[in-house]
Amino acid sequence: QVQLVESGGGSVQAGGSLRLSCVVSGYTFSRYCMGWFRQAPGKEREGVATIDRYGSTTYAGSVKGRFTISQDNAKNSLYLQMNSLKLEDTATYYCAASYAAFVPLREGYRYAYWGQGTQVTVSS
Repeated sequence: QVQLVESGGGSVQAGGSLRLSCVVSGYTFSRYCMGWFRQAPGKEREGVATIDRYGSTTYAGSVKGRFTISQDNAKNSLYLQMNSLKLEDTATYYCAASYAAFVPLREGYRYAYWGQGTQVTVSS
């Protein structure tokens, strides 16, 4: 059974930083593309960042230069370092796992497994 468990969300002031973690079990971690997505109230889910099986990363334009996706294969963990947080980054963040070597950021429907989400709230 594949499980993804996120942690690290919380409340932070604008300009601050948070690091999200996602521990994955029951899944061959390093062979497939994984990603971070977010959904704000009243908005559609959007892709934030992906890391493919070769370690190449892709970012949404709104977070590029501020967020960094990484993984630790030994710990079966996916991370999202978020710096210079803005009010518009407020959302529930989800990690997701696919069975593809690469998945375009906009194709969230191709991910097979999702975590339960962790809330990030940025205040002024």
